[in-house]
Amino acid sequence: MHTGWRDAGTGKRRTAVSTTTLGVIGTGMVGAAVARRAVDAGLNVVLSNSRGPQALAALVAELGPAARAATPAEAASAGDLVLAAVPLTAYERLPRAELVGKTVIDPMNYVPSYLPVAELDSNELTSSELVQRRLAGARVVKALHSIGPKHLLELCRPAGAPDRTALPLSGDDAQAKEQVAGLLDVLGFDAVDLGPLADSWRSEPNTALYALPYVGQPPSGLTPADFVAWVQQAPGTPVSAARIAELAATAVRGPAGFRF
Repeated sequence: MHTGWRDAGTGKRRTAVSTTTLGVIGTGMVGAAVARRAVDAGLNVVLSNSRGPQALAALVAELGPAARAATPAEAASAGDLVLAAVPLTAYERLPRAELVGKTVIDPMNYVPSYLPVAELDSNELTSSELVQRRLAGARVVKALHSIGPKHLLELCRPAGAPDRTALPLSGDDAQAKEQVAGLLDVLGFDAVDLGPLADSWRSEPNTALYALPYVGQPPSGLTPADFVAWVQQAPGTPVSAARIAELAATAVRGPAGFRF
């Protein structure tokens, strides 16, 4: 499928690298939502998780003939583009050999209470730089990490729609970013390039770009757990590329990760 995307800086449509098959590693809320959206948009998906293909029978049946189940290594090999929708605590178990030469979308967010990482706590690295270091032969692009699965399904719009929502992405490889931006376009979203992986903190937890632009302001006094539950159920709010770029430019770096 040949696609295009709108450059947030110039406003011009650009041709992106073709993606016809999306490999999905991890079928939790994020992986399953992206797979549903991809199938609806006309892509093939190859699904995998740590429990094996047999555990995906119900999801594959729901998605229909454009979806099939596989192992993580098989999904990595089959995908023109691969979504690594696993917890950051599992990033070292991604099939590194099969991801060599691939563009890998990283929607992982750091949660220090699950597994603290000194290099992330000190802001020496972003979580996506950590993933890129592990997947040295792949091209990692941070994306699909700042919007909830519910809103990914609610806020998609055709290209050119006046209320089309934009999503941030970051990466060190220009062609890989164009490929991911093209996928986002197919899924129904504009893309805003925030620069290299070193700047991906601008859309991570504890910034104004994380979650809230797509749901509005939460009630006051929520605990972190209540905040997560509220975000997951709140109605979606469209957000323009200009607003995403504005929030990214004014972001202030604080402690890394989502802290319960």
